Amino acid sequence: MNVQSPKQPYPLKRLAAYTRQYQRRVTLAIICSVLNKLFDLAPPVLIGVAVDVVVSQQNSFMARLGFTAVQSQLVALGAITLVIWALESLFEYLFAVLWRNLAQDIQHDLRLTTYDHVQTLDMAYFEERSTGGLMAVLNDDINQLERFLDVGANDIIQLITTVVAIGGAFLALAPSVAWMTILPMPFVIWGTLKFQQRLAPRYTAVREQVGLLNGFLGNNLSGIATVKSYTAETYEVGRIGHESDTYRQKNEAAIKLSSAFVPLIRMVIVVGFAAIMVFGGLLVTQGRLNVGVYSVLVFMTQRLLWPLTRLGQTLDLYQRAMASTNRVFDLLDTRPSIQDGLESLPLADVRGEVTFAQVNFHYKWRDYEGYTDNRPHVLHELSLHIPAGETAAIVGPTGSGKTTLIKLLLRFYDVVEGQVCLDGRDIRTLNMHDVRRAIGLVSQDVFLFHGTVRENIAYGTFDASLDEIVAAAKVAEAHDFIMALPNGYDTIVGERGQKLSGGQRQRISIARAVLKDPPVLILDEATSSVDNETEAAIQRSMERISVGRTMIVIAHRLSTVRNADRIFVLENGVLREQGTHEELAYQEAGIYAGLWRVQTGMR
Repeated sequence: MNVQSPKQPYPLKRLAAYTRQYQRRVTLAIICSVLNKLFDLAPPVLIGVAVDVVVSQQNSFMARLGFTAVQSQLVALGAITLVIWALESLFEYLFAVLWRNLAQDIQHDLRLTTYDHVQTLDMAYFEERSTGGLMAVLNDDINQLERFLDVGANDIIQLITTVVAIGGAFLALAPSVAWMTILPMPFVIWGTLKFQQRLAPRYTAVREQVGLLNGFLGNNLSGIATVKSYTAETYEVGRIGHESDTYRQKNEAAIKLSSAFVPLIRMVIVVGFAAIMVFGGLLVTQGRLNVGVYSVLVFMTQRLLWPLTRLGQTLDLYQRAMASTNRVFDLLDTRPSIQDGLESLPLADVRGEVTFAQVNFHYKWRDYEGYTDNRPHVLHELSLHIPAGETAAIVGPTGSGKTTLIKLLLRFYDVVEGQVCLDGRDIRTLNMHDVRRAIGLVSQDVFLFHGTVRENIAYGTFDASLDEIVAAAKVAEAHDFIMALPNGYDTIVGERGQKLSGGQRQRISIARAVLKDPPVLILDEATSSVDNETEAAIQRSMERISVGRTMIVIAHRLSTVRNADRIFVLENGVLREQGTHEELAYQEAGIYAGLWRVQTGMR
């Protein structure tokens, strides 16, 4: 179970706090955005000054600056125009580079932070959620944030700059009509906030549906062999079609509302524009307003109010980004219920003694109302002891709790009651990294990464030399088949090792564990899906690698464990029998004896 932290502040505040390390670059980007917009607003002023030069000539604004001749006024005005346009272009380049690189860096850091946090969560978290859903958060949701920082942040800053600059200019040039331009703005802001309130839940629903859709897609692609073997392609297209259509409908609801924003705001804006045209023109005819100033006012009104129509697009980007940011921070707020121990466990000091003392355990299942403890126990008052350096086997029918023991030893889960000890120390008090570093696991479901054989054997022991890798492969009896591959140790194994057989994957997994050289080695059903020849090879490997270490072998095939120092027999989570193969195999009514007779054909 993972704990959800209390609801955190609004995502924009949290995002601002997260980006505090980039404060200098954010400030520089804001300055460039503001300067670009100020120079962008200059052309209407230059047009007004040009009209003033043509109409007023020697009495123009430029004449008062010392340019007496009309020709010199126009040349000076042209030079100023060139400088302003050059500066506008320069700052447009700078803000684009700054914002885009900032977006990339924030995206990169947030993705790494989130992924690093996800790796700390309990195994239960991953068993309850789809990989596709997590991928949607780590990839698509963080990309939404990048898109907003690329474009939306600059748009908002430049809009604020426009309002402040032009509003101030209007109040300075023509305070008597400035209020006509400013009048629509409260309605625009009010409308924006209302749209924002109604859009937010719609975009949240869209992001949630993206996670579900990605979960279906990821699950189906992982199980494509099953889909094909059961000719279920049409059925799966139908399922994906249903989820995709739900996504389309939720997007459609958001689009319908966001698309209405611009037309409505435009009708409010035109009122201010028309008012300036009419009443400003009347002031010019009455001689109360300079014609050049009137030209500036008309152009500036358009430059002030028209960008407000882009609020719709910016709002759309913002809401998508905030919905995605919410999902990212919700994931970051999830806390693991398994807390790391504080005591260190140096690898060189580990002897490998394993003890389970009065262990009770059951899985917590999650339903629509949350987690429930209303589940039967998987392990009941289980106590067993494996001395350091011995090979112990754990056997029993399916569902008897064998693999659960391993999950508890690796602290994938914590016991409900009792203790699991390594060298006499409760593993809950030990650093989890130290505990897992001391234990090697060869699982029934071998996972190989897409890469070379060499990289997969060296996984977890990344600084191993090729000689060490080859030595481990020889111990695992994998060297000969590896050398027969097209490129030997540099052969690409494919996703999940699909280019190799089950036995080959299993032996590479054993080589990986051998190279790790842990004091405790666990083989969880390592021979369950291999042929007799591979089983024999794995048994020979086990004999070699068991020397000097504690080995725990879980197996259905009892032939694999007959040479173990001690065998523990589980049934329904209870330890029923323990002893050597000879002690257990000939008990008339024993569970182990019954399993042995079935597997050997004895009656």
